[in-house]
Amino acid sequence: MMNRRELFASATALAAMAAVPRLANAQGGAAAPTGEAAKMYAMFDRSMEEAMRRSPELPTYLGIDTGAMAWSKGLLSDNSATAMAENRATNARQLAELRAIDRKALSGMDAVNYDTVDFVLSVQDEGNRKFAYNNGGSGAPYALSQLTGSYQSTPDFLDTAHSIETADDADAYLSRMECFGRNLDNEAETARRDAAMGVIPPDFVLAKTVTQMEAFLATKTTETTLVASLVRRAGEKNLKGDYAKVAAALYDEKVRPALQRQLDLVKSWQPKAVHDAGVKRLPKGEEYYAVSLKNYTTSDISPEEVHKTGLDLVKSLGAKADVLMKKAGLTKGTVGERYAAIYADPAQHWPNTDAGKEALIASLNEQVKEIMPKLPTYFGQLPKAPVEIRRVPKAIEAGAPGGYYNSPSLDGKRPGIYWINLRDTGEQPKFVLPTLTYHEAIPGHHLQLALNNEAGDLPLIRKVIGFSGYSEGWALYAEELAVEMGMYKGKPLDEAGMIHDAMFRAVRLVVDSGMHYYGWSREQAVKYYVDNIGDQESGPITEIERYCVWPGQACSYMVGKLTFLEQRARARKALGGRFDIRRFHDAVLLSGGTPLKVLENVVGDYIATTKGGKAGA
Repeated sequence: MMNRRELFASATALAAMAAVPRLANAQGGAAAPTGEAAKMYAMFDRSMEEAMRRSPELPTYLGIDTGAMAWSKGLLSDNSATAMAENRATNARQLAELRAIDRKALSGMDAVNYDTVDFVLSVQDEGNRKFAYNNGGSGAPYALSQLTGSYQSTPDFLDTAHSIETADDADAYLSRMECFGRNLDNEAETARRDAAMGVIPPDFVLAKTVTQMEAFLATKTTETTLVASLVRRAGEKNLKGDYAKVAAALYDEKVRPALQRQLDLVKSWQPKAVHDAGVKRLPKGEEYYAVSLKNYTTSDISPEEVHKTGLDLVKSLGAKADVLMKKAGLTKGTVGERYAAIYADPAQHWPNTDAGKEALIASLNEQVKEIMPKLPTYFGQLPKAPVEIRRVPKAIEAGAPGGYYNSPSLDGKRPGIYWINLRDTGEQPKFVLPTLTYHEAIPGHHLQLALNNEAGDLPLIRKVIGFSGYSEGWALYAEELAVEMGMYKGKPLDEAGMIHDAMFRAVRLVVDSGMHYYGWSREQAVKYYVDNIGDQESGPITEIERYCVWPGQACSYMVGKLTFLEQRARARKALGGRFDIRRFHDAVLLSGGTPLKVLENVVGDYIATTKGGKAGA
């Protein structure tokens, strides 16, 4: 996945966007926009500038929190009830401003930019109007869970995104630590208000949340990520000052007490928590799931369609896996049982030791190195930013996915990062690791998101909005593209690993809609998962519990992949001998991330341009 909850990973992101220096709106060296296009880009500028005061994290994520933007580096977003209400009102007003622009007067990339931002604002507005819990929106009903809440995201943000080069940077870090304590209490108030509406996570989610919070609180102050990161990096830069003492005091006085209050609140819910996994039990729960699906898949697919598509794909992909397994000499048992046998094979696992984990990461680096020379045959433009492979921090590995990705900063100082969860190497067998690498790094998330950052003709507002349907769909498409690139030639077991992961995403369609729409239990979802793809139960449990707190997100992968494949087939059929895979990939990637509905227009423009016609409106 692209990132556990990177700030811009869903269509709800615009309301939380921070501003950055003025946008570059002209398409490369083209003339400045005029008419309705000029109005639109001016509105984009105002939206970004206005939001600057609301989310100071964005300049840090993008690596531009210096100079005129240095003020932002010591702040975190205000997540109070008042600030959240202002964000909702701002989103509604921005949507009205955009809709006042004549869409019919736009064409080409101007139309793509309009439609993309319109989708973001409209889906956010729909969620804001319909749902009150977790401050409106959709896709994440619980303010506090094993995957939501600043208790687990802010330390990671400060450690990996907040750079420390000077004493001012270190002081800004301390200032953000103080803001963190405030935000923990604001979140607790949101969660307390939601609980009064009956919005409490399932009992198993609460149990894991308590475990994680208790682990944070049990850690010695000097060994916490927050304190240790600052002390280590300030020391590396030889900065003067007793940062260890000041950071420890801030943690003990501001952060730890606020986190304890959150833990006490979560524990208070446990006696009355229910075991129901889905959001159907929540206020307007069925509608909440439908809007969440729209948010994440950026399509109009219904819960019924999601479920049926998943069931059909599990069946067809299982047949492909059967063929590959037989080539590898595995003939006995169901596909799920044979996958389980592969998982159980000691030869498929790195030792669950520090040395074994280092060797596993080294093997992933070799996979990236191996595929790089093949890229020019399939892509016209390649990213400049490098990608690094790192282990998920131990403090958050219990609830984190098996792998995820952070995009590089716009200034090029921070690389793309492919995170691998090594809490237990038994969950990461060798035969599925290549496809994970192709998904998270090359030609998946890193290639797509780095090119998105580096595209000179995209307005900056487009660079900071992400879509799960597009990004996760591309990454899953990239897994299959690796087969076409010959990465599995002579390796039927590794290719079966690719099919396994495709089945995994098909299973997601079934269990996500099963829990949130059809009322499946957590145990029913885990059983379906294990029976069909044979994973050890610990991994499926983590995944299923993730889907419980992010309804709809897990469906974005396969829906997105199917859309990319459909659009490639459409272009190939329309262009015949003029179809060039490199130009197709450049067209869909250099146009930036879009809703899947807008992607169809991007491909239509590519077809028309290649034929020598004019891009459509």
